[in-house]
Amino acid sequence: MNKIELEIAGLASGHTSKNTSYTLILGEVNGDRRIPVVIGAFEAQAIALVLENIKPQRPLTHDLFKSFVEEYGVQITEVYISNLVEGVFYSKICCLKDGEHTEIDARTSDAIALAVRFDCPIYTNEDIIRAVGIDADPTEVEAPGRPEKEIDEFMQNIGESTDYSALDLGDLEILLNEALQEEDYDKAAAIRDEMNKRK
Repeated sequence: MNKIELEIAGLASGHTSKNTSYTLILGEVNGDRRIPVVIGAFEAQAIALVLENIKPQRPLTHDLFKSFVEEYGVQITEVYISNLVEGVFYSKICCLKDGEHTEIDARTSDAIALAVRFDCPIYTNEDIIRAVGIDADPTEVEAPGRPEKEIDEFMQNIGESTDYSALDLGDLEILLNEALQEEDYDKAAAIRDEMNKRK
């Protein structure tokens, strides 16, 4: 089956009251069709940070995975969105070590968060594009490259979000330190409360 290469065309906040889900838009590299993928806040942040060239003070989970993989000489060659079952995308991370190819099952959001870190291509197939692809409005198609407006808006939204339940403790500690440095004590208190819930 022929693979179709995709690129990140946009990232938008969800429309729920808690704003805990986000939509990642993947577009055909050589076409006008796009695929919307609903992802969680943590994965959306992990993708947006790389696209914005923002380096957190301490490694996030996907950064740790990248360091681990590189330390052991594994190369991630591509991400393949291979299947769609009852609205859920299934993906494979394709790896190469010592000339041997391996495929690892992964959530699509995690696979794409790693793809942007390894700068490797993202592929899908025609069946998935036909099932969920939408044609982009020709008047709204952007120039190739990073979708500046959507990512900037997303980063602003995620910075203003008061729902910290989707973040892990390491990320909460980073946000807490940043809030204290900025003397944003309301934000610091909300983050501390979320951390205390998990003890």
